[in-house]
Amino acid sequence: MGEWAFLGSLLDAVQLQSPLVGRLWLVVMLIFRILVLATVGGAVFEDEQEEFVCNTLQPGCRQTCYDRAFPVSHYRFWLFHILLLSAPPVLFVIYSVHRAGKQAGGPEQAPRRRRCYLLSVALRLLAELAFLAGQALLYGFRVAPHFACAGPPCPHTVDCFVSRPTEKTVFVLFYFAVGLLSALLSVAELGHLLWKGRPRAGRRRQAAERDGRRHRARPDPCGPPAYPHPAPASDSEGGSGHSKASLATVRQDLAI
Repeated sequence: MGEWAFLGSLLDAVQLQSPLVGRLWLVVMLIFRILVLATVGGAVFEDEQEEFVCNTLQPGCRQTCYDRAFPVSHYRFWLFHILLLSAPPVLFVIYSVHRAGKQAGGPEQAPRRRRCYLLSVALRLLAELAFLAGQALLYGFRVAPHFACAGPPCPHTVDCFVSRPTEKTVFVLFYFAVGLLSALLSVAELGHLLWKGRPRAGRRRQAAERDGRRHRARPDPCGPPAYPHPAPASDSEGGSGHSKASLATVRQDLAI
């Protein structure tokens, strides 16, 4: 359980950067996957090769039939699944710690960190869908109790039998249902982040445009006051006024 505790501590650091939906995904990952697989899955599938019995004593026939029945062990397939799903969140935590140690986080660091988190959620969703498809193609949704095997080194068609097929079928269905729930949570988290990010960007652009318009319309406090100026008189009106004033002056001098 030591390696599971270490992986759980790494995933627990993701919740500091995750929204509510991301924390729900983390709960599903830690409890319904890691804890169940570590406690129950190992006990169910640890003896699957030893308890795989065939009605032949031909050397190598039983091992060959087991390899054909289960190309990849269920338990090892799910272990690899958990490790691959944990890689994007853990890489995001490493990136966040690196950026926080390199320089203080400012407003310009938030969009970059958000994009990296979006990328980690998208990669996690792709890995989830790929493993769900792989599980359905490799094993289906039922562990058959009987497997007929033919081909070398078996001398003829051999009947092989799987131990505890009903219990293993229940566990396969449970794990597939948990995978579907995890994929739905990843889709919901991705949609939530995209929906939350777009209106903010639009509001920021609108606020910047409003501030720009206000700045352009604001008068300069250091400049002269803006008083209305009368329109200048035309040259003809100015010339006639000047001539009338001169004529009045001449008449006054003559009267004296």
